[in-house]
Amino acid sequence: MPPTPLSHPLPQTIKSLLQPDIHSSKLILATTPTPVATPGTTEHLIHVHSTSPCAGELTWTANLSAYTSLLPSLSPSSITSKLQIPCYDLSGTVITAPPNSPFPPGTEIYTRTSFSRPGNARAYTIALTSELARKPHNLSWEEAASIPLSAFTAWQALYVHGGMRCVYALDAKIENEGKTVLINAAAGGVGTLLVQFAKAGGISEVIGVCSAGNLEMVKGLGVDVVLDYKREGVGAWGKRTGRKVDLVVDLLGGESLVQAWKVVKNGGRVVSVKEDPNRLKPMEGVADDVEGKFFVMEPEGWQLEETAKLIEKGQVKATIDSVWPLRDFEKAFAIVEGGHARGKVIINVSE
Repeated sequence: MPPTPLSHPLPQTIKSLLQPDIHSSKLILATTPTPVATPGTTEHLIHVHSTSPCAGELTWTANLSAYTSLLPSLSPSSITSKLQIPCYDLSGTVITAPPNSPFPPGTEIYTRTSFSRPGNARAYTIALTSELARKPHNLSWEEAASIPLSAFTAWQALYVHGGMRCVYALDAKIENEGKTVLINAAAGGVGTLLVQFAKAGGISEVIGVCSAGNLEMVKGLGVDVVLDYKREGVGAWGKRTGRKVDLVVDLLGGESLVQAWKVVKNGGRVVSVKEDPNRLKPMEGVADDVEGKFFVMEPEGWQLEETAKLIEKGQVKATIDSVWPLRDFEKAFAIVEGGHARGKVIINVSE
C-alpha cells in the first residue's frame, strides 16, 4: 500500500523504467531523480502504486511527427528531451498538492497523464489537477490502473467522435435506442471498455470482433453479436448478412479498417485510433455520407469522474490480463506487444 503522505522524507532518487534513447526498443531499470511539483502550478506529486504499459508506446517519441498535427499543444523539443519513462496510466496517492486543490494530500487517485511529461513507471510522478480523478472505492490499485487509457479512448471514440449520445445525458438511452456499434478488437483493454460504455449508454446492439478464445469473455461484458475474425472477416460478414451499423470503432488499423467502411450505413461513421481511416477508404462498396475520423486520446479528468460513477454502480468493471512486479517489466511489455492480451497488463511499481 502507498505510504501515508509525508509520513517520511521523500527519497532524492527513485527506481524508474527508462528508455535509454528514443529509438531503443528496450527498457532498463534505472535510478532517476525524484520529481518535484512546481510551485504556483496545478502539479501534484503522486506516489505511484500501479501502472500499465501500452502497445507501441516505445515508438511514440521517435514517430512524433505523426501526432503533432492532431495535438498541436505538444512541444516536440520538450518531448524528445524529457526523461523517456513509459506507462502513462496510474493509480496512486497524492503526496503534495497546490493550495485549494480538490485532490489534497492523501487522496487516492487514478489517471492517465500527458505524453508531454515523463510517464509513471516510477515510484513518484507528477499529475495535473485537470488530469486527476478519485479512484473508485470498489477497485483495487491494479484495477484502477487498468482503466484510464481505455476509458478516455472509449469515451472519446463513442461520445466525442462517434456521434453517440453521452452516457450521462438524461436522454442517452432514448437517443441511442436502435443504434448499432461494431468494435474491432473487442477483447482488448480499450475494446472491453467500449463494450461496457456502449451498453451503459443504451446503445441497442454491440457487435464485437475478437478471436474464438475470447468469445465468452466479451459476451459476458454485454456484446450482443460476436464475430470470430479468424472464421469470417467483417466485410464478409456484412456481405453475407446484409447488415449495416451506425458506427465502427476500429482499434487495429490496416485491413480491418478497410473492411470497416463496407459495413457502415448511410450517414454513419468509422472511427480509428490507429490511423486515418480516410486513407484506407475503398473505392467501391461504401454507403453515402459515411464519415471517417482519426483521433489521439487526450486525458480529461472529468471523464474519469463519470467513469468512476459507472464503476461504483456496477455498470463498468476492470478487465485485467495479468499483474507483474516492476522487476518483471520485460514480461509485461512482451505480453502487451504480442497483441493478444485479454484486458490490461499491470505493473505494480510499489511492492
